[in-house]
Amino acid sequence: MIRKQEVKTLLRIIKQECKYTFGLTGIYAFQKNVLDAMAKVPREEFVPDYMQLYAYDNNPLPIGHGQTISQPFIVALMTDLLLPEKNDVILEIGAGSGYQAAILAKLVSKVYTLEIISSLVNETQDRLKRLGYDNVEVIEGDGYNGYPQHAPYDGIIVTAAASHIPPSLKEQLKPGGRLVIPVGLPHTIQHLMLIEKVDSEVYIPRNILSVSFVPLTGSVNG
Repeated sequence: MIRKQEVKTLLRIIKQECKYTFGLTGIYAFQKNVLDAMAKVPREEFVPDYMQLYAYDNNPLPIGHGQTISQPFIVALMTDLLLPEKNDVILEIGAGSGYQAAILAKLVSKVYTLEIISSLVNETQDRLKRLGYDNVEVIEGDGYNGYPQHAPYDGIIVTAAASHIPPSLKEQLKPGGRLVIPVGLPHTIQHLMLIEKVDSEVYIPRNILSVSFVPLTGSVNG
């Protein structure tokens, strides 16, 4: 069950941090539909039992397997940067426990989310189905090459840091689509990047702000 007072407090903190980082992000206030989605998704369902006490803190939390669930402010920011619309099809790289996919599921038509850690795939798919997120499909696979089966996508979001921007992800965007991805090496400064696709040859990159993510694994390091 969503803890209403804790959600209210968390949303207030997210709104404050959005205003505080305006000079970096250019975003003074997140879209209402994004904040509504953040309010409706029960974050405690996406963290281990021993972490549920901290589910509505504005911090990343461990979910096992060396992975984390992202800080709620960062989830809100990355979601807002996608400019999600109800008929969109979104590709996520790095399902984790499914929290980011659940937020997106409230906003778009379909979410495909890739996860390279086998033990997380069925666990996360079962969790999302149990909670009623029927428009999310969790797929086991290496996200570096994206998921061409359903490309092009209206937006692509990557929830782990890559050493560079995978060309396949840019290619799998629709014209006008957006890619949100943290770029950088572990234990160094990473940058949250927004890449807007104008057409097949023109992309507009933008550095949003410094972040800290677990590394993207698989072919990106090959």
